[in-house]
Amino acid sequence: MFSKKPEQQTPRVSQASNFMSSKNSTFSVIGSDVTIKGDVSASTELHVDGAIEGDITCASLVQGEASNINGAIKAESARMAGTLTGSITARELVILKSAKIHGDVQYDALTIEQGAQVEGRFALQGSQNTGSTKGKSAAGSDEEPKLIVAN
Repeated sequence: MFSKKPEQQTPRVSQASNFMSSKNSTFSVIGSDVTIKGDVSASTELHVDGAIEGDITCASLVQGEASNINGAIKAESARMAGTLTGSITARELVILKSAKIHGDVQYDALTIEQGAQVEGRFALQGSQNTGSTKGKSAAGSDEEPKLIVAN
């Protein structure tokens, strides 16, 4: 009456192998206790709370207040809150009041909170930084650079 019928056994896949095979992760985190010496590349969003000595290339970067990056950054979007010694190139860049940037900044859209510290040159991406408005692009675009100062 209470006997079990033999069930068809399906192979069990460990959680570790499921995790390892998941290539569609939405973000990667570098924890506050981690220091990386070397270049870092990510195809998605990267959260940095630790220290990196090297260049970073990623789709989106979020830097924590206590983090320290020593190298160049290239990202579609970046939200900077910690210390950066090096250049940054981002289409959309947000510099929070806790940020300390020592290097050149290239951007398409820029937001800077009051109190942020930046020592370097600002340049619109694609501009030759000539100091004049005579050199328009081949398409003749009159698009104004976007700068937003947040309170």
